[in-house]
Amino acid sequence: MSAMDSARPTHRVLALVGPTAAGKSALALMAAQRLGAEIVAVDAFTVYRGMDIGTAKASSRERAVVPHHLVDVLEPSQECSVSWFQQAARAAIAGILERDGLPLLVGGSGLYFRAVVDRLEFPPTDPVVRAEVTERLGSDAVRAHAALVDRDPEAAAVMDPTNLRRTIRALEVIELTGRPFSDWRRAWDDFIPIYPNLFVVGVQVPRARLVARIEARVDAMISRGLAEECAVLRLRELSRTARQAIGYAEMFAHLEGRLSQADAVERIKVRTRRFAARQARWFAADPRVRWRAPSDVLEVLALR
Repeated sequence: MSAMDSARPTHRVLALVGPTAAGKSALALMAAQRLGAEIVAVDAFTVYRGMDIGTAKASSRERAVVPHHLVDVLEPSQECSVSWFQQAARAAIAGILERDGLPLLVGGSGLYFRAVVDRLEFPPTDPVVRAEVTERLGSDAVRAHAALVDRDPEAAAVMDPTNLRRTIRALEVIELTGRPFSDWRRAWDDFIPIYPNLFVVGVQVPRARLVARIEARVDAMISRGLAEECAVLRLRELSRTARQAIGYAEMFAHLEGRLSQADAVERIKVRTRRFAARQARWFAADPRVRWRAPSDVLEVLALR
């Protein structure tokens, strides 16, 4: 049974979204206890074992109180692609619904959230085909864009003609699938979830307060031993996704002698602030999100 098949109209699926450091995890834990829900973490990094402090992952005690899905399911050496996450999260939600449970999706990744709840498709990739397209067109962005105009004028019309990498990607997809690249984008313009009874609440925190929370959160991570956690991780094989995670990339640079600890901490804070701003913009574009102050979130979710 697919995730879509198991999502009958009577099934509720709740979601709590918003920028990092807004307090989603604590609110979700309280809401799940009150509602008898199971948490599905919509996050690209809490999936990794051993990446605990820098991801603000739910503790083992918290996970003993409320079931958490998609936490500690991959080794840091494994890639966490959006398409993999889409399948894994939908399978977790389907399992909860089949038990007549209540899924509570919690996270700040707008891309991963939409991948799970919407009818998005992610085209395949093939380095051999990409290399063939690149060899055929060379490094001439104008020529590549002209080829895309011929194959898929709709995609070409909205693509920067100087963006050679993106143009090559579009032509690769056309070669691989036989479908216009623009076909894969249309679902992004709709906000029609695969779960008929999806209810989404966004945690709204004033910008100044959120910045202060980010500063305090990063400082707390350092105090809890982020550097020590990274020292252990860097001895292991790491995927590109894991190595580039906020907090980890900067601390790896410090441990390798490329940054002082003070500079690493400052970069983590800056990068987290920018990430939070992007998250807020992403979710602001989603008309399904009902924004509420933290003090109102539990009541709104409970009434749904």
